[in-house]
Amino acid sequence: MISLKKYAFRQFKKIETRAHELNYLFWECTTRCNLNCIHCGSDCAKDSTFNDMPLNDFLKAIDTIEGKAPNFTIVFTGGEPLLRNDLEQCGKELRRRGFRWSMVSNGHLYNNERHYSLLNAGMGALTISLDGLEASHNWMRNNSNSFQKVLNAIELAASSKRLNFDVVTCVNQKNINELRQIKDLLLAKNVKAWRLFTIIPIGRAANNPDLQLTDKQFVELMDFIAEQRKSKDIDVKFSCEGYVGKYESLVRDSSFFCRAGINIGSVLIDGSISACPNIDRSFAQGNIYTDNFYEVWQNKFQPFRNRNWTKTGQCKSCREYKDCQGNGFHNWHGNKQNVLVCHHQKIEKGSA
Repeated sequence: MISLKKYAFRQFKKIETRAHELNYLFWECTTRCNLNCIHCGSDCAKDSTFNDMPLNDFLKAIDTIEGKAPNFTIVFTGGEPLLRNDLEQCGKELRRRGFRWSMVSNGHLYNNERHYSLLNAGMGALTISLDGLEASHNWMRNNSNSFQKVLNAIELAASSKRLNFDVVTCVNQKNINELRQIKDLLLAKNVKAWRLFTIIPIGRAANNPDLQLTDKQFVELMDFIAEQRKSKDIDVKFSCEGYVGKYESLVRDSSFFCRAGINIGSVLIDGSISACPNIDRSFAQGNIYTDNFYEVWQNKFQPFRNRNWTKTGQCKSCREYKDCQGNGFHNWHGNKQNVLVCHHQKIEKGSA
């Protein structure tokens, strides 16, 4: 028999799924990147196959939303958004339409001048990645200067009281033993919020075992987050990437709910309409160059809103399925016959 709390959350998810109110839209505004990170899920490069999406093309898609999504934020992502010289213009146009906007960045180009120009253009939130102490961060970012650059970016972002700022860390074999030192470093830089991820084996990460945590290490990560949340000196949490069973109430503010295609959409570099950018591109639901974006959001996205198709492979008979529903959507790549990573299973094995 399930608890009343678990039953209530299941009902909440059903209501949210039926309503599918659009709250976040990721704009893959460029696939150019100034780094060559070994864990990149989308294989971004300095010389991208695609040109940056023209602002006016994106605005035409966004204009189909006007007045229909009251709690709505656009997130600039890439690639590296700061490679676009017109980000400020993009932001101002969105604010003129009444939309909030934010950005995800590797921090390499985030300097004092850009910090203030982006704030003046209405940037309300920013996420920057720090993936270890100097050696381990630079190893993952494949750049000997990245660590110092990102520290400078973190100091700038943390100095702004009106910016909703957090740091994300992708936990792997190289940095799992550095987490306490990373936390101390973030506290010293006055960072208030820290999200921890693991790395799904897609893109460049697919064949690099150093990026994947063992089952025992994953349990260590859960225990670390649970312990650090008790002190409340920094808002630390596990990401939304997957269902973590007995740790659900210990490592997050609320239970696991993959909102891809339910509250989260994306416009990809080629105009494809999908959910989180790391999701398999075959899940695209339309294209802004041929379809009305908001009509697609309202009338398509069936694989996201009815996930019974994920009852296959190890998920088919799993007793946790009603709460997990096949784990995070970006875990369904390739032939889609089995989930790439089962976080709950890693916990079960790692706790044995």
